[in-house]
Amino acid sequence: MADNSRPYDVVLFGATGFTGGLTADYLAAHAPATLRWALAGRNEEKLEKVRTHLAQANPALAEMPLLVADASDADALAEVAATARVVATTVGPYLEYGSPLVAACAAAGTDYVDLTGEPEFVDRAYVEHHATAVSSGARLVHACGFDSVPHDLGAYFTIKELAAELGGEITEPVRMRGVVRSKAGFSGGTFHSALTAFSRARQMREAAKARRRLEPRPEGRRSRAAAGRPHRDGDLGYWLLPLPTIDPFVVARSGAALSSYGPEFTYSHYAGTKTLRYAAGGAVGVTGLTVAAQVPPLRNLLLKKVPQGEGPSEKRRERSWFTVDFVADSAGVKVHTRVSGGDPGYTETATMLAESAMCLALDENPNVSGQVTPTVAMGEALLARLRSAGITFERRG
Repeated sequence: MADNSRPYDVVLFGATGFTGGLTADYLAAHAPATLRWALAGRNEEKLEKVRTHLAQANPALAEMPLLVADASDADALAEVAATARVVATTVGPYLEYGSPLVAACAAAGTDYVDLTGEPEFVDRAYVEHHATAVSSGARLVHACGFDSVPHDLGAYFTIKELAAELGGEITEPVRMRGVVRSKAGFSGGTFHSALTAFSRARQMREAAKARRRLEPRPEGRRSRAAAGRPHRDGDLGYWLLPLPTIDPFVVARSGAALSSYGPEFTYSHYAGTKTLRYAAGGAVGVTGLTVAAQVPPLRNLLLKKVPQGEGPSEKRRERSWFTVDFVADSAGVKVHTRVSGGDPGYTETATMLAESAMCLALDENPNVSGQVTPTVAMGEALLARLRSAGITFERRG
């Protein structure tokens, strides 16, 4: 809520990149005139070019403040964090560049949001910074783009619909699956993060174990992500391929934190295709990338082929779309919902990050601190914002 003790409500770090630029465009077009926000990055000249671009659409931004800081400069990042109520960052891969900014925000009591889909980074951030953030009151909210907002908020919306069918409360185990379909170009940053993750399986396991040793479990309840198997979904009519992403872990952590998910919550995450041929092709592709990631020359070649900081044209993004179908059942009752929107990797990701930052800065939210999921941090307020922004949450069937 309103707090003028710091100069800025929101600082956007990484606005000179492709997705960062889209996020700045969204804020310029949709932020309230009273929002006090600034751009941050390591190159002042590039920041000035972004500001000039924004001012062409919104002349009020011609004198927008610019904060110069490198992602590895702890002192400069501490200064940025101290000026802001919320810092939103698009600077990845986060495993390489992200930890100093998380540390600065945790120490300063500054809310933090990012676009990471890197499980190792998120687990290491919990181990290293959660306790500090709890003490300072900071909310550290990772995965505020397509990873993992539509999945996390979609599961939350589905739980609400299921509870309504069951008379207002879930008292029996819940099994839920999320099924993703899209037509879109993928992000270079996402590709780099995924390939890095595939090459670091041992380190990912170690980070997950370190987090489990520290993270408390819910008392008298259970919430988990369950690895599914390829199969045909009789309810949706799609062939399902398990997706090795961060999304099911984010959803399960929301389920662990919120008793409304019932006494035992299990979530599985899939890609959905209309034909078996496409499902088989997807499985082969993921396997091939996993193998290639283990061989440094092949991995480096693939990384060069898909550069970061670039993205598809506006025309192509306008033709892109995504859907996530959720099917949940408990006590003999089954509910089907859907989250849908436009281009997932860029346009909607920028929307989700910008709305998450504004939600933390401006809205009434749950009284939490530390490293938490989007649903736990913002819940109803973020759901309302996303719907107003054109992302659809609906009951099906």
